[in-house]
Amino acid sequence: MSQIAPPCDRALAVAAGRDRLPGARGRGALVVAGTVLGSSLAFVDSSAVGLILPIVQQGLGADVGAAQWIVTGYLLTLSALVLAGGAAADRYGRRRVFVIGVAIFSIASLACGLAPTLPALVAARIVQGFGAALLTPASLALLGAAFDDKDRARAVSLWAAASGLTSAIGPVLGGWLAQAVTWRAVFLINLPLAAAAIALVITGAKESRSERSGPPDLAGAAVATVSLAAVTWALTASSARGFADPGVIAGLALGAGGLVAFIWIERHAASPMLPLGLFRSGTFSGANALTLLLYAAFGGALFVLPFQLIRAFRYAPTAAGAALLPLSVGLAAVSPVAARLASHLGPRPLLTAGPLLVAAGFAMLAATASNGHYWTGLFPGLATLALGMGLAVAPLTDVVLGAVEPAYEGAAAGVNSAVARIAGLLAVALAGFVLPSPGADPEAVGAGYRAAMIAAAACAAAAGLCGFLTIRKDRTHA
Repeated sequence: MSQIAPPCDRALAVAAGRDRLPGARGRGALVVAGTVLGSSLAFVDSSAVGLILPIVQQGLGADVGAAQWIVTGYLLTLSALVLAGGAAADRYGRRRVFVIGVAIFSIASLACGLAPTLPALVAARIVQGFGAALLTPASLALLGAAFDDKDRARAVSLWAAASGLTSAIGPVLGGWLAQAVTWRAVFLINLPLAAAAIALVITGAKESRSERSGPPDLAGAAVATVSLAAVTWALTASSARGFADPGVIAGLALGAGGLVAFIWIERHAASPMLPLGLFRSGTFSGANALTLLLYAAFGGALFVLPFQLIRAFRYAPTAAGAALLPLSVGLAAVSPVAARLASHLGPRPLLTAGPLLVAAGFAMLAATASNGHYWTGLFPGLATLALGMGLAVAPLTDVVLGAVEPAYEGAAAGVNSAVARIAGLLAVALAGFVLPSPGADPEAVGAGYRAAMIAAAACAAAAGLCGFLTIRKDRTHA
């Protein structure tokens, strides 16, 4: 579960504007509304499903490892294919790929809502992730191509504000639907939103594509998917089987071999989905290492948090969703301030202090793991988390884009967004080490929660150290 979009998502829209073709503008208000609704499908789904996971787990009688796949199955295809989805949108048409992605996402949402068993739900979630991998980059590229330089910044700001709002609403809406109707309604509500998004984009957007785009890197996408799937399975299974289990070892070995093969493919591909030359920049590499550590801490901890709220503290689903509002609200309030501070101080101080504040927030949550009172046990830690993430996200985007030549900003933004998603995927796969089985004593749930918060604090602190050591003070291109 994550209520914060990857740091460079909005930068994809700005980069797409450089490839805007004459006549691609269309009807701007409809394009903004359609892309906001399309992106909201992924944001609401991600934040709402994480919250209701304890309820779904209980309803379908799933163990911890099986329940993890409800989240990791979605993140797997989204993380592995989002770069290829962006390339497909640039080559074959952003409006076309957006509509296809939203359609796939909505059909998979229907299958999720009607799923009779856990394997059926996981299979539908995997297809949902594929749809999100198409619609997410296509929506941002479509938005960027629909406006000229003068209006694009305002359109992207509207998209970011609306997306932040929907991310904040997601847990509350998900909790209310699960409590008042059924957890299945969390998926079924996507259908009218998807229909409205398709109608708005078809009506308001003209087709656009990049004249420089090559064919999607299908070989790289396939190898990335298989490698991530093998590693995800191995990490998920390791909590029950141990790392010495032959199956776990085989899965990790397959993932490592796939990584080597992926690097070879990307080195020789005509249009690689991951341009390896970007990593010659130490600042770019450091920013992505920081992203991996910070978003792993955030994604893993927020996957565990709903179990503590609902199963240990006995929060109602709606109350559990409302308890997480400070994260989205705080991020929205702090990010603009952080952007202005970064312009005066440079990004390095904020990319050091921000993750360290996140670490402090997780440490506070670990220290109050036995205190279920919201204002004394949860709010201080969540507010500190929001402050730290708010300080880090805007400068992180600036650093990633500033570390490469302007012609590669779109690729750099896509890579960083994929890294953030992969971080969450791997963190959730490891969450089985701290999550007890359904029906476990609340004290066991609390002990696992405390361990998760301590691990997240350590990971976020490492991200702050990475920012201090690798981020350059200037913004000269590599």
